[in-house]
Amino acid sequence: MADAITRGIRVNVESEFRDDDSSPEDDIYVFAYHVTISNHGDKPVQLMTRHWIITDADGKVEEVKGAGVIGAQPTIEPGQGFSYSSFCPLKTPVGSMYGTYQMVTQEGDSFDAVIAPFTLAVPGTLQ
Repeated sequence: MADAITRGIRVNVESEFRDDDSSPEDDIYVFAYHVTISNHGDKPVQLMTRHWIITDADGKVEEVKGAGVIGAQPTIEPGQGFSYSSFCPLKTPVGSMYGTYQMVTQEGDSFDAVIAPFTLAVPGTLQ
């Protein structure tokens, strides 16, 4: 589990291996990750973009950038949250992810909310 707070925006991520969607004999390991973004500040914020950095066990790094998450650019009111799930395929049974969400206030002030690093691992591969 990963947890980080930036300017009152808490980003919590939990990951899990998706055995049914994976094919180890073809070097395809699929991981789901579940994100909860909570606004502990006193102003609404809107999630504008995402920036993920994904690294596999071979050291291959992939960057993913784009507008919003799962097709949405949610506004998160103070005291409220937004949750979603997505997935990441890797060619190795272990990897990691981290990144940022670009947030903007109603006043137009933008900042990057940190997504703390978290591990993607097939159960039993890490001791």
